[in-house]
Amino acid sequence: MKLVRGIVIAAGVFIFGASASVYSQSVGLTRSIVLKEDASVPNREAVIARVEIAPGGVADWHTHPGDEISYVADGDIVLFVAGQPPRKISKGEGFVVPAGIVHSAKNEGTTPIKLVGVYVVEKGKPLASPAPAPAQ
Repeated sequence: MKLVRGIVIAAGVFIFGASASVYSQSVGLTRSIVLKEDASVPNREAVIARVEIAPGGVADWHTHPGDEISYVADGDIVLFVAGQPPRKISKGEGFVVPAGIVHSAKNEGTTPIKLVGVYVVEKGKPLASPAPAPAQ
């Protein structure tokens, strides 16, 4: 009984710590899942999310277990992709980040950025995982 209790407590501490870590990685960012369904490719699912980044907000360095295809519905975003120069992407434009590529984004403006994010990812994996900043 003590072993089970210890495992439950350890799992709770790990989950809380992981949640806090993910939260601290993305200041001023909210991601709301609109749809999640199986894709036609085995072991993949399609996810559509509404993403908002507050002024000064940042999506810290992270990866996805599949491709991200995003459309900027409002505002201007600065996208940072490992090994590439920063890119400003404006309202009405889109971008693709391939699976496993380390990237980040920032709102350097004064209004919220609104994105529609479409992800085709490995089923059962977290939509986003924190990653270390790439060496410059």
